[in-house]
Amino acid sequence: MYSKFGRIGYARYIFDNILERNEASWNTMMSGYVRVGLYPQSIGFFSGMIGRGVKPSGFVIASLITACDKSACMFNEGLQVHAFVVKIGLLCDVFVGTSLLHFYGTYGLVSKSRKLFEEMPDKNVVTWTSLIVGHSNNGDLGEVMSIYKRMRLEGVCCNDNTFAIVISTCGMLEDELLGHQVLGHVMKLGLENSVSVANSLISMYGGCGNVDEAFYVFDHMDERDIISWNSIISASAQNGLCEESLRCFHYMRHVNKEVNSTTLSSLLTVCGSTDKLKWGSGIHGLVVKFGLESNVCVGNTLISMYSEAGRSEDAELVFQRRTEKDIISWNSMLACYVQNEECQKALKIFAKMLRMRNPVNYVTLTSALSACPNPEFLIQGKILHAIAVLTGLQDNVTIGNALVTMYGKFSMTVEAEKVLQIMPKRDEVTWNALIGGYAESKDPNEVIKAFKLMREEGTPANYITIINVLGGFMTPGDLLKHGMPFHAHIVLTGFESDKYVQSTLITMYAKCGDLNSSHSIFNGLDFKNSIAWNAIIAANANHGLEKALKLVVMMKKAGVDLDQFSFSVALSVSADLAMLEEGQQLHGLVVKLGFDTDRYVTNAAMDMYGKCGEMEDVLKLLPSPTNRSRLSWNILISSFAKHGCFQKAREAFHEMLNLGTKPDHVTFVSLLSACSHGGLVDDGLAYYYAMTTEFGVPPGIEHCVCIIDLLGRSGRLAEAENFIKGMVVQPNDLVWRSLLAACKIHRNVELGRKAAEHLLELDPSDDSAYVLLSNVCATTGRWEEVENVRRQMGSRNITKKPACSWVKLKTEVNKFGMGEQSHPQTGQIYAKLGELMKMIREAGYVPDTSYALQDTDEEQKEHNLWNHSERIALAFGLINTPEGSPVKVFKNLRVCGDCHSVYKHVSAAVRRKIILRDPYRFHHFSDGKCSCSDYW
Repeated sequence: MYSKFGRIGYARYIFDNILERNEASWNTMMSGYVRVGLYPQSIGFFSGMIGRGVKPSGFVIASLITACDKSACMFNEGLQVHAFVVKIGLLCDVFVGTSLLHFYGTYGLVSKSRKLFEEMPDKNVVTWTSLIVGHSNNGDLGEVMSIYKRMRLEGVCCNDNTFAIVISTCGMLEDELLGHQVLGHVMKLGLENSVSVANSLISMYGGCGNVDEAFYVFDHMDERDIISWNSIISASAQNGLCEESLRCFHYMRHVNKEVNSTTLSSLLTVCGSTDKLKWGSGIHGLVVKFGLESNVCVGNTLISMYSEAGRSEDAELVFQRRTEKDIISWNSMLACYVQNEECQKALKIFAKMLRMRNPVNYVTLTSALSACPNPEFLIQGKILHAIAVLTGLQDNVTIGNALVTMYGKFSMTVEAEKVLQIMPKRDEVTWNALIGGYAESKDPNEVIKAFKLMREEGTPANYITIINVLGGFMTPGDLLKHGMPFHAHIVLTGFESDKYVQSTLITMYAKCGDLNSSHSIFNGLDFKNSIAWNAIIAANANHGLEKALKLVVMMKKAGVDLDQFSFSVALSVSADLAMLEEGQQLHGLVVKLGFDTDRYVTNAAMDMYGKCGEMEDVLKLLPSPTNRSRLSWNILISSFAKHGCFQKAREAFHEMLNLGTKPDHVTFVSLLSACSHGGLVDDGLAYYYAMTTEFGVPPGIEHCVCIIDLLGRSGRLAEAENFIKGMVVQPNDLVWRSLLAACKIHRNVELGRKAAEHLLELDPSDDSAYVLLSNVCATTGRWEEVENVRRQMGSRNITKKPACSWVKLKTEVNKFGMGEQSHPQTGQIYAKLGELMKMIREAGYVPDTSYALQDTDEEQKEHNLWNHSERIALAFGLINTPEGSPVKVFKNLRVCGDCHSVYKHVSAAVRRKIILRDPYRFHHFSDGKCSCSDYW
């Protein structure tokens, strides 16, 4: 009696004072400890019982195993009990065996529970159901159905609980037909009026997306319990019907049905988004009101809700306040960090679980493997692989799929294929992961080979398979050899009507250089959803930026809602075109529609402001240091580098390290670029070597280009040449172009000629090779060689990319070429140029005619310099912007040295701030000085 009412102290007092204890006394006391959740005390009680020579019954052992099961942190104790059971010969007891089955199922070790099941001499319906529960909890839904079929073949009569789990599994498999077949068996046995069966039918219909049928079952139930109400709320929530689930909750309370933790957990699951978080916060308030804060289930759902809404700090707060945490609590927090790309935190919490000897299951390990997104986490990934083997989880299909995915991300496709080959069971997810890995590695032949093997094995392809295969085609050659034939296969198999496949086809054709086919597919769609619009916008962003921005406007006019992806692409386009006003309008719309809490959109907005010269706005949007993702840090460092704030870029990098965020490939590109443009040669070299030795980031071609630029700008050309010879990656056009540009700065004709030869070997039609070599020769007065280079360009029909500069006023872009004469304000512009020339000459400006790369007299050279597009654009900007306001000029090529000098003098003479952006960086001119300190 006392133990039933939770008064375990009184129960123990009476037990201790019983002079003669029988088996029932020990059994009752043991079950009392388990009932009130004093699981460790139950182990101590059992030890005392054995110490007194009392022979335990099957009931006591079953209670003890239940304690190890429910505690979720007494796995080792459970193993010891299993060993004890074997020793005393109680394994044949059906109740003990069933308890052990449930124990191993709870901890995700279904292979052990299955082995135990096969060894059991006697089995009852509870035994079979326990095995089914273990597979269901482990995500082996197909195995659940296989065991159910075997039960029927062996003539085992299912009970309510069995049918409830099997029918719910049909819902999780989204197989309504299979559910109806099981329902036929239910009706044959006369169990259709069972409340638990009806509840599972509601869950099944909800899982299959058939909410109307779920409500039909619910409305026709003769009797409803709290699970019935929870099931219909959950069915609505599963299908995103937030208001419907809240309405059911209101009716539930109206009929005075008790609200429990499952009710609130179901409601919380539908509130995990930025626009519905207000409801979630309200339900969180009810959790506090009902005193359910300490409930494990509710706490876990709160963590998941805040995680899905991108509020990892709130999720962390809920987690930390929890006094009791089960494996789901830890898994939820681990998944939260993974979802928010806080990989280091995810791996730390996994390591903490191991240190605390908390149990881990396939969900834990799958999340931990997902926290290894790139080759920088190779060591951690291999350790996790070893843990999977040691814990016996390597045979789990979900773990196998996660391992194939991880190795695919690392471009370790050989290892990914090995994992696939040794997996005892494979599904379409396994093959999709392998195909995706080959696609990531840009290996179209292996993509097709893997797809053929998948078909030969009889595994059916789904839309994800098709998308992954299409992702492997990147070039015009891939399009002809694989892309177009595979498109024909898509049409034949009926996948062409899938909205995701349609958008991927648009992307594939664009990537392979056939933008016309992308538009043809898009225009031929009967229904253009946001996915299709986003695909065509992204396709145009890679080919024609202004067109992409126009498509965003068209998408909005068509009444299609912009989403996170639309905003990210549109902001990225605005950034590349330096269209600040359009970017500001987009950002305003982002805030209005509530997307400002989305970290990807926020980062895109930060990048846009940085590339448009608005460093102050970058800092306004920047999340607090403890909440910054690595992408936010990278954008900050890159923005500082572009704006000439080299020391701030370095400070941001070190602050990032101090807060525990691990730098990646992109971080070091930005950091090395800052060092290159700032002349911080020794610092840059130190960072480069630390990149591999301390941080494990392999050197990429972009890092090498930064080092060559770093050494070249500082005049250490011999070191730059030697560095190229020792590179671990094959030099590309960027490497030789960077060296050639450095040769122009330091007038090294011989090395410049070598660099140009290498550049032309890679691409004989590269205009930059000829132009840069011509400029090297011109700066050293070798005019005959200049003419020779120009003749070669003429004979090969190679034309120089024309220099142009532009100024944006409101929505109008005013573009100027060399010696521009077609602009309506030409007269005013050249009059202003004459005025500026006079002003700065009086201030001490002396033209540097070495930047006039023509063989003419000095007067003509100076005249040619004043025809440079950036000077014409500057004059136009000064005329057409308010006095005292900053002038922004953009140029498609690197600014020349003499124009740089002119800008400095003009900024002092007219007392205005001038911002010039070339392809590499921003120059902020003010009071006769530039932010680059004349080193660029």
